[in-house]
Amino acid sequence: MGYKDVKFPKESIFLVTGGAGFIGSNLCETILEKGHKVRCLDNLSTGKQKNVDLFIDNLNYTFINGDIRNLDTCLESTKDVDYVLHQAAWGSVPRSIEMPLFYEEVNIKGTLNMMEAARQNSVKKFVYASSSSVYGDEPNLPKQEGREGNVLSPYALTKRVDEEYAKLYTKLYGLDTYGLRYFNVFGKRQDPNGAYAAVLPKFITQLLNNEQPIINGDGKQSRDFTYIENVIEANLKACQASNEVAGEAFNIAYGGREYLIDIYQDLSQALGKTIQPIFGPERKGDIKHSNADITKAKEMIGYNPDWNFESGIKEAIGWYKENL
Repeated sequence: MGYKDVKFPKESIFLVTGGAGFIGSNLCETILEKGHKVRCLDNLSTGKQKNVDLFIDNLNYTFINGDIRNLDTCLESTKDVDYVLHQAAWGSVPRSIEMPLFYEEVNIKGTLNMMEAARQNSVKKFVYASSSSVYGDEPNLPKQEGREGNVLSPYALTKRVDEEYAKLYTKLYGLDTYGLRYFNVFGKRQDPNGAYAAVLPKFITQLLNNEQPIINGDGKQSRDFTYIENVIEANLKACQASNEVAGEAFNIAYGGREYLIDIYQDLSQALGKTIQPIFGPERKGDIKHSNADITKAKEMIGYNPDWNFESGIKEAIGWYKENL
């Protein structure tokens, strides 16, 4: 179960792009704990220096302050690398609506640079972060690979284009690519600050600070919130997946469905708070309901998530209490 039984040759080298970010730093931590070498590539535009400082004294850890928009940087950082875990991207649906050209440059061109560098340097596996946002306006639940609608934001479009390029790189060049469609990931080191912060860390920190949170819309939207440990498992298992399933994209979630207003009430209860939220306008580009069918990931890459929402949120609350 989980990733504890996932083993790699001792001399394996991993490159984690976006390794100073929330998901990337958790991946770096786990791979280092397994005794392997990690290169972290990040330009610290959204990643945090403190997430680099956590590991800087580890002899198996190398930090490269560089940008995926620079092909030479990508080529240099992938030399002698066995596995690329490509997490570097700019997130946030609303921000992408304000900055479409920038998202094209980072999320599409940057990812293409990384795939090309991985191909030229004969990387064994290229695992990359996609997103549940690729499902767009497809109304059916649960979300199932192969049944996508029209995308609703530039961010979603960048992730869909990444998936198409990954398919081509597998088909044309033999690069083993595996796309992971993350569903609302949460957990330790997720940034609660800023206008585009994810909803769970924002709720938790606002409640801890006795602030009144804003819920966009009526709170009846639902999500398949996915604890970070499940995402780590998916990345490591994709590195061991058969090349017969290369070029595919997989839903990475728990397979649950939580309503935002229920979550808010549960968090309030867990933190002993009685603060009424403010209901604001719905966010442009948001998907109303999102939960995942994870059958394909189970069958093709052996993904078998241990952490449900309840166990994950308990850990997350504990972390924020200690680290705020």
